[in-house]
Amino acid sequence: MSERVRVGIAGLGTVGCGTVGLLRQNAALLKLRAGKDIEVTAVSARNKSKARSVDLSGIAWHDDPVKMADDVNVDIIVELMGGSEGAARELVSRALSNGKHVVTANKALIAHHGLELAKIAESKQVVLAFEAAVAGGIPIIGTLRDGLGANKFSRIAGILNGTCNYILTTMHKQGRDFSEVLKEAQDLGYAEADPSFDVDGIDTAHKLAIITSLAFGTPVNIEAIHCEGIRQVTCEDMKNANELGYVIKLLGITERNGEGVLQRVHPCLVRKDAPIGVIDGAFNAIHLEGNAVGRILIEGKGAGEGPTASSVVADILQIARGIYYKSFTVAATDMKPLPTASMDSIEKGCYLRFTVRDEAGVLADITSIFAREKISVQSLIQHSSTPQSPAQIIMTTHATKDSAMNKALKAVDALDSVIEATHKIRIEDL
Repeated sequence: MSERVRVGIAGLGTVGCGTVGLLRQNAALLKLRAGKDIEVTAVSARNKSKARSVDLSGIAWHDDPVKMADDVNVDIIVELMGGSEGAARELVSRALSNGKHVVTANKALIAHHGLELAKIAESKQVVLAFEAAVAGGIPIIGTLRDGLGANKFSRIAGILNGTCNYILTTMHKQGRDFSEVLKEAQDLGYAEADPSFDVDGIDTAHKLAIITSLAFGTPVNIEAIHCEGIRQVTCEDMKNANELGYVIKLLGITERNGEGVLQRVHPCLVRKDAPIGVIDGAFNAIHLEGNAVGRILIEGKGAGEGPTASSVVADILQIARGIYYKSFTVAATDMKPLPTASMDSIEKGCYLRFTVRDEAGVLADITSIFAREKISVQSLIQHSSTPQSPAQIIMTTHATKDSAMNKALKAVDALDSVIEATHKIRIEDL
C-alpha cells in the first residue's frame, strides 16, 4: 500500500457520515498512528442531493455502489449500506475479488455469508474486517481475535441490543408495560417503526453467530440459534424479579458443553448486583470466560454515530498499518463445523409465572408434578387475588434440565385449574 490510503464509503447514513467526519477530525492523529494519510476518495449513496452533515465536495461519487469496487483510486471499501443480499453482498464480494480490503458494519451480511467472503479475502491476501458489526463501539472482535487470543473460551454472554436493554430497563425502573415503553423507544429513535428485528431477538442472534465463530473457530451458523424475544415479558415479571433480587435482560449466550456448541438468545433473570445486571439503558455489555484470563466484562455504547464510526475507523487504521489477519481468527479453510447442542441439555434455574384459578389444591397439583420430574423449588410468591381476577403463583427453581422442565410445564398447563400457558424465564449465573 502506498503512503496514502484511499477509502471508498458505500452508505452515507448516520454511520457513514460519522466515519467521514471522524477520519477528518482525527486526521493528524491517525496519520501518526498509521504512518500515512488516510483519505476518503469515493462515496456512494441512494440520494446524491440529500443534505448531509459532512462536505463531500472533491470526492468521487458513484451512483452504483458496486462499481466502486472497480475504482482504481480506492484501496479500502467501507460497506455501510446494510442487508445480507443485493448491493451490499455484491459490492463486498467484488471488492475482495479485486484485491481490495473491506471494512463493514453489516452484521447480517457477515452472519449469513461471512465464511464465503472470508475465503475470498484469504485467497486474495486482503482483509475483511467487521469490528463495527457487533456491539457498536465495544472492541469485541479485536478482543476475541487479539487481546484474548491465548484463551480457550467456555462461555460468552452479552447484552447485544441496546433497544431491548433500553425497553427492559425502563420497564424495570418505571413499572410500565412493554407496549408503552416500545412506543416511547420508537418516538426517541431507539426502535424502528417495525421493531421486530430488535425485540424478537434477530439482531442479537446475528451478532451472537459472529461471536460464536470467532470464539470457537467454527463456521457462522445462525440457523442453529435458539431465539426468543422480549414481547412476552410483562411489568409483573419485572416487579416479581425485583422482589426476588433479579433484573431481566435479553442475552445472547454461546457456550460449549459435552454435546457441542449451544447458541441461545432469550430473556434471562440475572442478579441485580451482577456486573451485567447493572448495565442499563441503551448500553451493551459482553461477559467472557477464558481458561487463562477467567471472567471479563466489557461494556459501552452499542450503537450510534460516534461509537460505530469509532470501530469502522479502527479497522481502517489496522489495515493502513499493514496489519493482515484472518477474519475469524483462524483460516476459513480450517474452520470445522461443531455439533449443535440441544436446548434440552442446559441445566438452569427458572422463574415461573403460573396464572391459575384461585381454588384449593392448585399449588399441591403443581408441586406434585414437579416432584415427579425431580424439580426442586427454590422460592415461592403468591399474590393475593380478587374474585374477578385469576391468581398468580410465582416460583423459582433450582437448576433443572430444560427437558425435565418442559415436560413438567406441559403437564401443569394441562390442568383444569391453569388458565393460561405458564411463563418461563431462565435464570443465568453471571
